[in-house]
Amino acid sequence: MNIQLNGRSIDLPDHITTVSELLDSYDIKKKISVVEHNKEIIRRLDYEHTKLADGDRVEIVHFVGGG
Repeated sequence: MNIQLNGRSIDLPDHITTVSELLDSYDIKKKISVVEHNKEIIRRLDYEHTKLADGDRVEIVHFVGGG
C-alpha cells in the first residue's frame, strides 16, 4: 500500500494496516504525538482502530523535549 506520510510518498509493508502500527514502525510514542489522517485529527484512543488505505494522507507531529 502506498500512502503520503508528512508529504512523502511511502510504500508500507503489508503488516502495517492501522495508524497505531504505523507509529510503532517508526518508534513514535503515541502519548506525545498528534496524527492527522486524511485531513482529520485522530484521537489517541482511535489509533488502533483507524485503518490505512492506499492513497491515504497522514501527517504525524511528535513532540521532543530539549533544553
